[in-house]
Amino acid sequence: MASEAEPGRRRRCCAQDTPDVPKVLDSRGDSDGPRRGSLCDRHCATIYNVQGDLGDLGCHLHRPRVPPAMSTLSCCQQHSEEVCESCVVKTTLTAENAVEANKLSNNYKFGFKKWKSHVTARPWEDRSEIVKELYSDLNIIRGSGGSTLTCGNVLYLLLFGWWLSLLYVLVAALMFITVMGAPYGRLCWDLARYFLWPFGKVIQKAEVPKSHQVCEAGVGESSALLGGPTPRRWRPWCWAGTGYWQHASTAVWLCLGYPVLALAHGLVCVTAWLLIVLIPVAKLSARATSRVLLLPPERVLIRRLRMTEVPLEREVILCCYRAANPYYYKYAVDGINVFAVNLLPLVLVTLVLGYVDSHNHLTGSAVKFTLALLSIMPLSYYIGMAIASISAQSNFAVGAVVNATFGSITELTFYITALIKGSREGNRCYAEVVKSALTGTLVGCVLFVPGLCMVIGGIRHQEQRFNSRSAGVSSALLFLSVGGVFAPTLFSKVYGKLVCGECHNVTQNPLGHYLCHNCHFDLMDNNGTLYYSHVQPLVYTVSLLLPAAYLIGLCFTLKTHTHIYDIHISDCHMPGHHHSAVVHWSRWRALVILLLSTFCMSACADLATEHISPILTNSTISQYFISVTVLAMVPELPEIVNGIQFALQNNLSLSIEIGNCIAVQVCMLQIPILVLFTIFYPTNFTLVFSDLHVYASMFSVVLMNYIFMDGKCDYFQGTVLVMVYFILLAVYFFAPSPSGC
Repeated sequence: MASEAEPGRRRRCCAQDTPDVPKVLDSRGDSDGPRRGSLCDRHCATIYNVQGDLGDLGCHLHRPRVPPAMSTLSCCQQHSEEVCESCVVKTTLTAENAVEANKLSNNYKFGFKKWKSHVTARPWEDRSEIVKELYSDLNIIRGSGGSTLTCGNVLYLLLFGWWLSLLYVLVAALMFITVMGAPYGRLCWDLARYFLWPFGKVIQKAEVPKSHQVCEAGVGESSALLGGPTPRRWRPWCWAGTGYWQHASTAVWLCLGYPVLALAHGLVCVTAWLLIVLIPVAKLSARATSRVLLLPPERVLIRRLRMTEVPLEREVILCCYRAANPYYYKYAVDGINVFAVNLLPLVLVTLVLGYVDSHNHLTGSAVKFTLALLSIMPLSYYIGMAIASISAQSNFAVGAVVNATFGSITELTFYITALIKGSREGNRCYAEVVKSALTGTLVGCVLFVPGLCMVIGGIRHQEQRFNSRSAGVSSALLFLSVGGVFAPTLFSKVYGKLVCGECHNVTQNPLGHYLCHNCHFDLMDNNGTLYYSHVQPLVYTVSLLLPAAYLIGLCFTLKTHTHIYDIHISDCHMPGHHHSAVVHWSRWRALVILLLSTFCMSACADLATEHISPILTNSTISQYFISVTVLAMVPELPEIVNGIQFALQNNLSLSIEIGNCIAVQVCMLQIPILVLFTIFYPTNFTLVFSDLHVYASMFSVVLMNYIFMDGKCDYFQGTVLVMVYFILLAVYFFAPSPSGC
């Protein structure tokens, strides 16, 4: 238990916006821990802060008791080194509830998808003021809003303000012409000045003065739109003594004025929402359409705020200070990041355009292929969110099955549809595209993903540490998987017959040198005896051994040697403020979204393979380059973003594991599944890769293991990985297209 002097400090800590990053506890704060100030203790405390990832940003109330065998004192007694190994691997995670704790724990489990975003609603009091401002309505008066002359406000004036104000002037003129709509004409005139520059101004809902309530006595009960007097304005229905003028004015407004303005505000709302940083403008337009324009004109009061304005007594409807906020990239709708929300309509456009315009009357194949490829990104995000939600709310067995089943569904749908199309057309090029995409994913996840995370994380943190033991397990599996995948290729190089398409005698001498083109190892010599009797059995054997090795790795890391991670879950609850888990997606909702996203992913993959042939045929760029870059890395963009976010929070262990796990799954799950698929549906896919793929993959794995040996890195080592990746891309760019394409 914690001492009595600590709750106050923890409450101050919990008031911050604490990300879901692990925090390691200081052994000196535990009453049961050692009190010596030895050199080893100080090193252990330092490593705890480094390995714990953002030391002071987490908060906890319940500290796990460190077993005597794992305590710092016993560690120092057993080891003479200044730094204790058991201190390095110990990690304590902070979570708001049990569901988030399960998600954080799953992030450190081998074979589980690493997910940064929350799967439950975060407690409002734990969020920072910046995040609270993102979700607040535009009806809060601030004492000092500062200067309203900002770049974002000027951008609003140039994009929306001038023409929106002009439209209000035209609608006001139309309302005055109708005579009966004159009260709304005056309102539109006032709103024209407001929407030209709405910053620092406030729209309030005026109260009905008692002296004017007699005007509504004969009208009866009415709604907020139809009822209410008009102080300081023309009230024709009071003249008539009935509600005729009131209803007539409202009818004219709803028929002539409101639809035009609602359409304009809808356009502004959609445009500003898509720009993300201008989401405050979208909120401004939505609130104006749903509240301001539906109020009676006499109930709308527009005024300018002073710098020292006290809180107003009347109800505030609109009050905006800034048109742009760069922090809106953090904004989420029902747990879904705003970028994924904005890209979802792209999926619908892709599906409609792809299947309705099948003969390319509206757009060409290049546009459809690009749209299909871009649609894979939000679908990958939804699949990842659904997998993380189901795993966090289920037991270990269900989570492992879901991750193993749907973890690679994005890539497999594209590969399988490409192989089916190549088999139907008798085109070997599709099989080569799949092999290149597999190699590109492997090389990219081994070099580019961890390298980029090291560079970006190294800009904020001078040196980053990670769990070298857990990374060593993934590296060992990666060595094994690469050796197994390329074993049939090496076998064919040794025993295959070299066949060349065309040879020329350079020296004009029968015994001189010959220059040959399109040379390859023929495995079908003597009616395919070498392939069917030797290579194919080897392929099947490797395809059985690799998944078995993957299962052994799961058992090793998740069952028998869980102390490699040594993860402790610590609550982030303030005394008397227990937060129950409010999940964004329930298990059934997540399952439905997972199935729908998988179905849409299959459709987009089908469209991508349907329209990739003209691009591969007519492009002057090597097909190797297109496959190892665009086709391989675009589906992995959500994973890359997660890795970058972890690296920025000094949690490089998860950034490295993201790339390693994808690479291991490519070799140990995706390739065996493709081999198994070719048994039931014969295709041109064989597990024999080109020399370029073999050399690039093996060199990448060796370099990665060399970089990860010492358990620490900086931006320079990340730069080395990224530069090597770009060098390999240059090799693929200038390489000739594979034979048969």
